[in-house]
Amino acid sequence: MTFISRRDLLKRAGLAAALPIARPFEGRDGRGAESPALQVTREPLEHLTAVEADVLEAVVARLIPSDEHGPGAQEARAARYIDRALGGALASSRQAYTAGLAALDRYAQSSRGAPFAQLSPADQDSVLIDVETGAAAGFTGSSAAFFNIVRTHTWQGTFGDPYYGGNVNFVGWDLIGYPGIRTVVTAEDQRRLERHELKPNHKSAYDTEMFNKATASAAPRGGERAD
Repeated sequence: MTFISRRDLLKRAGLAAALPIARPFEGRDGRGAESPALQVTREPLEHLTAVEADVLEAVVARLIPSDEHGPGAQEARAARYIDRALGGALASSRQAYTAGLAALDRYAQSSRGAPFAQLSPADQDSVLIDVETGAAAGFTGSSAAFFNIVRTHTWQGTFGDPYYGGNVNFVGWDLIGYPGIRTVVTAEDQRRLERHELKPNHKSAYDTEMFNKATASAAPRGGERAD
């Protein structure tokens, strides 16, 4: 497993904000240094159990951690996105989460001596490396398949449209410098974008008339969005 810095990871992601990107996860920075965690208040769960949500929150916090460059997946509420989407667009993955999160927690307990959420960041990373490479025991099928599911959904919840419950307050888009949805882009806007001078508009696709909220699935309820 090769660790890369979070900064390099996001540079490679570019402006593909709404797409899942298959990249290795990394430590808080390239040296494994930690940054102060931002407080995230959990909202009522819709599909995950409290135990499952504890494990998932800890996992997404390591896949895209917060650091000196900005907040990460936990602050973007990627786990909230997954919880809500498991009743809609991601419903086919519900059983995989039930079995996979339980297996991950058991493996953390048996191999590192504590539930996953209680491990140090370094031990959490080492557990996730085992899961990603298929070395973790106790999973139905390969643990790597479960890792890929969670990683993909974490990217969706961090960089997807905030209408679906993740990317809260556009922290994911701000993190990669995505300027937001625009129905019209002038030549000057394009030049400013190329110079990284185009300011984010902090608008969801569903703030435009081109998209119909009535047909959107897995819509958030009670989520906040900064306009």
